[in-house]
Amino acid sequence: MAVSDLKREDFMFGRGNRRTTTQERSRTSRHFQMSEFWSGDLGLTLVTISLVMLVFVVTPLREAGLPGRLVFDLAIVSLMVFGAIAVEENLLAKLSVITFALITAGFLGVARFHPTPLLHQVGSVLSTITLLLYVHIVLVVMFRAGPVRWSRIQGGVSAYLLLGMAWASVYQVVEQFRPGSFRFVTAPADFDQLISKLTYFSFCTLTTVGGEVTPVSPIARSLTIAEAMTGQLFPALLIGALVAMAMRSRDRILT
Repeated sequence: MAVSDLKREDFMFGRGNRRTTTQERSRTSRHFQMSEFWSGDLGLTLVTISLVMLVFVVTPLREAGLPGRLVFDLAIVSLMVFGAIAVEENLLAKLSVITFALITAGFLGVARFHPTPLLHQVGSVLSTITLLLYVHIVLVVMFRAGPVRWSRIQGGVSAYLLLGMAWASVYQVVEQFRPGSFRFVTAPADFDQLISKLTYFSFCTLTTVGGEVTPVSPIARSLTIAEAMTGQLFPALLIGALVAMAMRSRDRILT
């Protein structure tokens, strides 16, 4: 082989290594930027705002036929997918969260335009699983190492709202599989009204306020008791964990 050919091969090999190194650096930089987005205030702020709008504005008004919930659903799914990519270290767990989120979004979208009882039932089950996975993502971000900042408080609010939505999805599953499990003052006329009423009942139960919806079946009553206990224990445990983290952070600074 000629000397010029060897030099050409060495040049091409070196350029290929540089291209590979550049691509790896680019992927690392994108992952770092997403991690910074979620570990900072902005990521959890957007999630919190979306959830607050969805729970306190869109869902109640949806009973009156207000469109627009799909926009917030897509926003939350997108944020959580990016959160799963940035937070989850295990590839299998990352793919599971993203797959569940996309499948759930697909089922809910199809059920929106072609409503059938089966699609609503499957969508409610998938929504419950996906919301619990979202709670896991938010809590992982919350309890990362570092000082206690405003973003951790936002994470606690987001996790609390997600728990209320997850329980509402569970109630939807129960009511769909066993109609009459809940007694309403005014019976829901369609699936949107059912979601609105059970979301209202879920947050009334989570905050132990009480409401106009009454659980009738044994499983509905058991789930209501479990949610009421969660509503009492979650804030206490969350505050205790944040105080412990703040004290550990202060001790490290002092030492």
